[in-house]
Amino acid sequence: MSAIGVVSSCSCLRPGVWLLKPGMQKMSSFGLHTAARCAAKDYYEVLVLGGGAGGITMSARMKRKVGAGNVAVVEPSKTHYYQPLWTLVGGGAKQLAASARPTGSVMPKGVEWIKSRVTALDPDKNCVWLDNDSKVSYKYLIIALGISLHYEKIKGLPEGFHHPKIGSNYSVHTVEKTWKALQDFKEGNAIFTFPNTPVKCAGAPQKIMYLSEAYWRKTGRRSKANIMFNTSLGVIFGVKKYADALLEIIKERNIAVNYKRNLVEVRADKQEAVFENLDKPGVTEVHQYEMLHVTPPMGPPDVLINSAVSDEIGWVDVDKETLQHKKYPNVFGIGDCTNLPTSKTAAAVAAQSAVLDKTISLVMKNQLPTKKYDGYTSCPLVTGYNKVILAEFDYDAQPLETFPIDQSKERVTMYHMKADMMPFLYWNALLKGYWGGPAPVRKLMHLGLK
Repeated sequence: MSAIGVVSSCSCLRPGVWLLKPGMQKMSSFGLHTAARCAAKDYYEVLVLGGGAGGITMSARMKRKVGAGNVAVVEPSKTHYYQPLWTLVGGGAKQLAASARPTGSVMPKGVEWIKSRVTALDPDKNCVWLDNDSKVSYKYLIIALGISLHYEKIKGLPEGFHHPKIGSNYSVHTVEKTWKALQDFKEGNAIFTFPNTPVKCAGAPQKIMYLSEAYWRKTGRRSKANIMFNTSLGVIFGVKKYADALLEIIKERNIAVNYKRNLVEVRADKQEAVFENLDKPGVTEVHQYEMLHVTPPMGPPDVLINSAVSDEIGWVDVDKETLQHKKYPNVFGIGDCTNLPTSKTAAAVAAQSAVLDKTISLVMKNQLPTKKYDGYTSCPLVTGYNKVILAEFDYDAQPLETFPIDQSKERVTMYHMKADMMPFLYWNALLKGYWGGPAPVRKLMHLGLK
């Protein structure tokens, strides 16, 4: 790991800022969240890039360390979404509005909200550039920019979403189309896809498949549906314990799984989906569909590609145990935008936030980080309208379960935890910087043995 000493000089800082009276420098902490053009300062002790789950929870934690007026969050979106709920929105079990709140309402009070988009990072000069041509300097930088969706990498999309019978739970613009296609299904192929890229919430592409199967069974149309899961992967799930359980469900419910199949084109006007056989590059097959659920290719945000803070692919290059950047000791990463070798989920962000909090605290004291992230992540695998398999695992793809029961079993209690308890925890604990994952609960449940 690189040395932990922090370069405190900020060569991007405008000279005039040192002429401001102390009261003016702290003004933003007492006012409303303001746009970058109106920001009281162009230097912050802690600058957070991104106002998603990772960005908001870390800004709340940093506020308690350095004071609200010394923390700023760069985020252009006016609305903050609890995206894990979209599985249930696409399945008709929840309303889209339940997943949304104004960004200003989740921003920690007093923390500066810079309503701009980051266009460049210059970690050598401790500053970033924004889309209004301004620059903001920092002492510590937390990168929480999430992951980008690339529907356009599939020929025929996103314009294909203007046609019926196609949806995607991964976008606010298309999740309700999933529910419409599910309701309108009459007879034929129902195809669910998984792309040949990293994705956020890797269980979601098949969760909607199980909900669809349950819905058609309930409405008397199951016998008319040929359900297909076309995945670019070679396994149904990356952790064997849960994969075995899912394969049993797939067999019981007569679902066809086609491995190493990657969606490359959608001909929405003809209701045709074209897949490449990854075992035979260049070889494609065409399937007619009555319903198509698309999981888009994903990748790092454009601003991170070829950035000094990123690896060769574009993910923020952090230490997998401390979340500190491998080269820049005053830069940190959290969540989907990092190259942490674990599943990209909100549960992972929660566990990472607790570790990153400790890491930054020690770095601020010029001490070596000691708390280590074990890769904990969780995927509540919704297998019906009242059933969930709660998958929890670590970097080694080994189960790391909270409860002293077999979590590979479908349970009604776990469904209610997914549908009701987790959203409550998200809005009221995680985003306020008070929920760092279930590790303390796990230790209690297992009498300190885990």
